[in-house]
Amino acid sequence: MSATPEPRLTDIGPPHYEKYLHPLIKKNYGQWRCHENLAPGVYCHVAESGDRIYTVRAGTPRLLSIHTLRIFADLADKYSGGYLRFTSRNNLEFLLDDPARIEPLKQELIALGYPVGGTNNAISNIVHTQGWIHCHSSATDASGLVKCVMDALYDHFTHEDLPAKLRIAVACCLNMCGAVHCSDIAILGVHRLPPKIQHGTLPRVWEIPTLIASCPTGAIRPAVVDGKNSVAVVEQQCMYCGNCYTVCPAMPMNDADNDGLSIWVGGKVSNARSAPKFSKLAIPFLPNHPPRWPEVVEAVVKIVDVYAKHARKYERVGEWIERIGWPRFFQLTGFEFTRYHIDDFKHAALTYARSAHVRY
Repeated sequence: MSATPEPRLTDIGPPHYEKYLHPLIKKNYGQWRCHENLAPGVYCHVAESGDRIYTVRAGTPRLLSIHTLRIFADLADKYSGGYLRFTSRNNLEFLLDDPARIEPLKQELIALGYPVGGTNNAISNIVHTQGWIHCHSSATDASGLVKCVMDALYDHFTHEDLPAKLRIAVACCLNMCGAVHCSDIAILGVHRLPPKIQHGTLPRVWEIPTLIASCPTGAIRPAVVDGKNSVAVVEQQCMYCGNCYTVCPAMPMNDADNDGLSIWVGGKVSNARSAPKFSKLAIPFLPNHPPRWPEVVEAVVKIVDVYAKHARKYERVGEWIERIGWPRFFQLTGFEFTRYHIDDFKHAALTYARSAHVRY
């Protein structure tokens, strides 16, 4: 009879998640009875064994310095036995087994400038992409824009005063590293012009066949310019994805005068009450006006205020719009309806499998 082989040791991939679970979570894994909402940003999970674990959620700026991470680690060591986690929307959650430590932790977080909230019928932290700080193809900034929007919506993060939970996302271009396709309100950076071809530089920095192959729509064609091999772009086929610039630095996409932002509404991931929904266009273009993006902030605040006033309890933004109808949505918000709102790709919503509901 052969012996059981030893588990293979490897440094490929992350460590197993069980290694970092709180002891109470590991003990009661898969055996939770319910959770209780104690306050905005604070809730308690109750296990079938009677064990309780408490969560304190705070907002973060997502892009964190080493100094900030050390602050969070020190707080976790002080209050939660070193256990903390980040949610998919960049909230920070401390896992406590002693309820007496909840209030001191909250006060210390608030004093450091990290608000506690984002649970239940509130706005959670905004999930966003890299923006100008990292991404070469972004049409707008992400972290700076998110800061401006959340400054205006701060009270909706710290108070549970909305009809239902509300999720906001920002993507700095249509490659959409953020969740703009499935969020209640989404801000999407848009390019409006094809890449600017630097014909003198292009043949020296990249292979033309590889550059042509990088375009998903076949918009890039070989061309001869001033007697040198180069490329041309068929503008009608260009979807401004920036994929060519990703592989070739002689095809820059950024344009300070024509890049801007669009606003999308009505998306959701949840299967509760209705199937998941894709976001739909609300505003096709707003100008890029850093550092405070006043037009974008005003538009998002307007949507949130109108939704908070007119939606029913537990009704997500998309469900509210479907109930009142899109004409009424444009009437209440005051947004202009344009030809860009007309979706001419009719069959996508009928063929995409978006729901976890059982269908036969």
